[in-house]
Amino acid sequence: PNWRTKKRTARVAFKLAKVTKKDIVYELGSGEATALMVAATEFGAKGVGIEIEPFRFFLSKITIWRSGLNKKITLRRGNFYKENLSEATVLYLYLVPQTLNRLIPKFKKELKKGTRIVSYKYEINLPLKKIDKENELRLYVI
Repeated sequence: PNWRTKKRTARVAFKLAKVTKKDIVYELGSGEATALMVAATEFGAKGVGIEIEPFRFFLSKITIWRSGLNKKITLRRGNFYKENLSEATVLYLYLVPQTLNRLIPKFKKELKKGTRIVSYKYEINLPLKKIDKENELRLYVI
């Protein structure tokens, strides 16, 4: 699906995950990279976005370059199932439940202990650490 994360939602998500300048935030299906830009500009974090759809990838590359964030945010065009996620300290996800649950074995294999996962709208079959019902955000820790 072609969904967008609003800046406000990203801001609340990264507060929930207690993102700092020491973090590397990954967004799977990064779209226009709005969440990553919030992580970089407001929290000082580095970001990595993975987007398979060519037009959205190209558009986000231009937006990040025009915003002067190309040193803080890296975008990869590809399939996030095939990308190594081991550098992530935080994952931001706005994905459908079927995809989220299919990713669980990958998360358990590749993510370091203590990696925070924030899921917008949908639950993941992992132990829930915190929930923000008003903003439909869930925090999990590997």
